[in-house]
Amino acid sequence: MAKILLVEDENVINMVTQDRVEGMGHAVCGAVTTGQEAIEQAEAMQPDIIIMDITLRGKMDGIEAARQIKEKLGIPVIYLTAYDDDETRQRAAATEPVAYLVKIFEDVELQSAIDRALLQGRQPRPGNQPT
Repeated sequence: MAKILLVEDENVINMVTQDRVEGMGHAVCGAVTTGQEAIEQAEAMQPDIIIMDITLRGKMDGIEAARQIKEKLGIPVIYLTAYDDDETRQRAAATEPVAYLVKIFEDVELQSAIDRALLQGRQPRPGNQPT
């Protein structure tokens, strides 16, 4: 069972994703709507995986939040997004996500991404150790 932090600013999508994740036997340890909250909660909760929307409320998008989390904590990120253009994919790819799932995705795609993230585990950067 993975401990997962959800970062999604659309309430309906957040609730549906949470139900799907919990239906797969994983625990949702928190759900936030901004990039800054994602960073703070990742530090506080130390989830196994973060499921991150790319377009978020506030000044920081999901890609920047994922970059900071990955650099500082090494927590694997799965992107869920409605945006599938080349520029967005290239920016997202630079953060080395486990998966990039375009909404609306199938349960099997999400479960496969979670399984890959669990296998990958945390990837601390040189000089950074998870707390």
